[in-house]
Amino acid sequence: MFAAFPAELLRALRLTLVMAAILGLLYPLAITGIAQGAFNRQANGSLVTNQQGQVIGSELIGQEFTSPQYFNGRVSATVDAGNPDRDQPYNAENSAGSNLGPANQELQDRVQKDVEQIRHKNGLAPNQPVPVDLVTADFSGLDPAISEQSALIQVDRVARTRHLGPGKVRALVERHVHGRVLGIFGEPYVNVLEVNQALDDGGAR
Repeated sequence: MFAAFPAELLRALRLTLVMAAILGLLYPLAITGIAQGAFNRQANGSLVTNQQGQVIGSELIGQEFTSPQYFNGRVSATVDAGNPDRDQPYNAENSAGSNLGPANQELQDRVQKDVEQIRHKNGLAPNQPVPVDLVTADFSGLDPAISEQSALIQVDRVARTRHLGPGKVRALVERHVHGRVLGIFGEPYVNVLEVNQALDDGGAR
């Protein structure tokens, strides 16, 4: 039994080295090569660039747009990693939701305040419904997209501040509507960074 121990140990070491080479080197290299060759843009973060070729963000991570010339995204509940009491929307270093339930009074007050602000900002009627995704945060706090309806209620405001025809801005939005996954999953959506960049590039002129 003990005489066979060195041979068994050598066999185990060989297997360990072979598996380490396969799983730690060959497999990652193969997957990386396939990803870079077949899905280069996605493998590198789905980055969005402007007309000068500068990277301005990723279509997978939302950004905060405060200027009235831009479409606004969803509410983000992320905070400063070093100071949890300080809001820092779309902070990818500290992705999280608020964890407030629908019966929480703080959440209800915040939603009502946001609804009123959106109506005022976009010139909506006092009783006009506001799409729920514009006043609720997703679990990550980084959602880059809004519903088609959420984009359309902002068209008049964006068109007015950019001195463009509402019809042209609406057409731009509709060109950037992504359909349901496989035609059945989810709802049509608009990537906020994508449509805002199209505006800056003159896509609505």
